Amino acid sequence: MCMSKGLVVLAYSGGLDTSCILLWLKEQGYDVIAFLVTPRFTVFIEDLRSEFVQEFIWPAVQANAVYEDRYLLGTSIARPCIARRQVQIARQERAQYVSHGATGKGNDQVRFELTCYALYPQVQIIAPWRIPEFYSRFRGRKDLMEYAEKHGIPVPVTPKAPWSMDANLMHISYESGILENPKNHAPSDLYQMTKNPEDSPSEPDVLEIDFAKGVPVRVTHVKEGTSKDTPLELFCYLNEIGGKHGVGRIDIVENRFIGMKSRGIYETPGGTILLHAHLDIETFTMDREVRKIKQSLGIKFSELIYNGFWYSPECEFVRHCIDKSQENVEGRVQLSVFKGQVYILGRESPKSLYNEELVSMDVQGDYDPCDASGFIKINAVRLREHNRLQGAAQKTL
Repeated sequence: MCMSKGLVVLAYSGGLDTSCILLWLKEQGYDVIAFLVTPRFTVFIEDLRSEFVQEFIWPAVQANAVYEDRYLLGTSIARPCIARRQVQIARQERAQYVSHGATGKGNDQVRFELTCYALYPQVQIIAPWRIPEFYSRFRGRKDLMEYAEKHGIPVPVTPKAPWSMDANLMHISYESGILENPKNHAPSDLYQMTKNPEDSPSEPDVLEIDFAKGVPVRVTHVKEGTSKDTPLELFCYLNEIGGKHGVGRIDIVENRFIGMKSRGIYETPGGTILLHAHLDIETFTMDREVRKIKQSLGIKFSELIYNGFWYSPECEFVRHCIDKSQENVEGRVQLSVFKGQVYILGRESPKSLYNEELVSMDVQGDYDPCDASGFIKINAVRLREHNRLQGAAQKTL
């Protein structure tokens, strides 16, 4: 018998790439532990959903984490969760290698490997899509599908639907095939997590979401009177309601960390509902100037997640600051989910900074309108001087 080259823990998704990579690693002489599910080799089947929600999704909700104004980071934020457990298994099983199916052009290779190196500095990484022997043999998804068919490997793709998909509790992403041309419309049967908004119910679902320290702690269906209050049940329920109404679909071209633009289609139903609700209760309860700083931290946090730096000193610092900002983000938001949209209906909070009497157009309250004259004049000094000194000079040119 040939000597084994070593033990590898493979982040196995059951998709086309990792299904083929699993067998390819065996062909190369490695012993393989598949981390997720497969019937053929040593396997660790892990249910990480609860910790994914509480330790990764909830911080993203607190941060209003959105990359480039639209992407809710469903794939990005799952990678440190998966890779953390992958290296835990590698240490436990004394495996010197870990492996993944991320392409050599994408972001996931960075996310997986930065996490692995941060948590297991001595680990060696096998990235087949960066190994010439692999990518010369498999020049694309067509070659992988032929290899899978030859070896009787069941895969969830066909030549007519060759999408590269990442599905997790938070979202599903779609790339590849005709989607690589940015002007091509996505096929109507592409989406798996959300209904077409045109086919969604003709009546809205009205929900109340309760927050404590910026984290959702209960969701209640107003008409049915039912509630969910554990993190996993709550998030799954929002996915169900959002998916039913076609909430959370986006089609974008984004900037990959590695330096190229890519087109991706995403559906993130529950996360989209929470983004709207959290933005509302946060504005209601947070000081204006604190929120400006927190918004900039949210942008930085989103970039760190997207680029794979969850386990970095700067990300730990930013998370700590965001967590501090959420101390008074408490209250209830009522909203309507309908035909692909989330509509805020109202909010209440014991920590509200809203003073109804102060802002009223019918009651003067503890406010003297005459003070506004001086406020305006002071703010106008800069504008007057700019126009007097530079505006006049430009007119003479």
